[in-house]
Amino acid sequence: MTLDWTNLDVEKLIEATYETFYMTLISVAAVFVLGILLGLLLFLTDKGGLWENRIINFIVASFVNVFRAIPFIILILLLFPFTYFLIGTIRGPNAALPALIIGAAPFYGRLVEIALKEIDKGVIEAAQAMGAKTSTIIFKVLIPESLPALVSGITVTSIALIGYTAMAGAIGAGGIGAYAYYAGFQRRAFDVVFISTVIIVLIVFLFQFVGDFISKKLDKR
Repeated sequence: MTLDWTNLDVEKLIEATYETFYMTLISVAAVFVLGILLGLLLFLTDKGGLWENRIINFIVASFVNVFRAIPFIILILLLFPFTYFLIGTIRGPNAALPALIIGAAPFYGRLVEIALKEIDKGVIEAAQAMGAKTSTIIFKVLIPESLPALVSGITVTSIALIGYTAMAGAIGAGGIGAYAYYAGFQRRAFDVVFISTVIIVLIVFLFQFVGDFISKKLDKR
């Protein structure tokens, strides 16, 4: 097999790359917020937590476990009616966002929970002893103390999301995945598949580099 590059459409490749960045960045921002909320709920309502509540913890944990267990490609299909109701279409980058966010937020929520459990309980107890409110403990203790781990977690999640966008592209969401599948694989244009793979790898390296850089800057240890 030879790569002659005659099938490569640079304009479409640039557009596909933009769509991949668009889907990834929007979903990462939403997942970061929702994941922290889920992680906080799991942590605070757990046994010994500030809001200890078995029922709420069970409900949140069940939601997280169920959506983590569903393969992403199946989740997209399951969410087609919801996506159409919300976006008005099941094709294009915007249509991929609900599945990307719902698929990744539970995963990141568990990472947030793990990060919060790594915080020294003495720090939390000291804040309580000083009469700090729960909101103060959350924003002044829990999040600042776990921030390097939170950034590392969202970096891992963002890389998973890049892979999700490629899968979503295969069923009409656009992006590098769609370009590689429709313009490359289906037409047996392996030069397109190859360059699409290279670009996806470079995007992953970029996100990993930025995430590691921020995490190291935040880590004061």
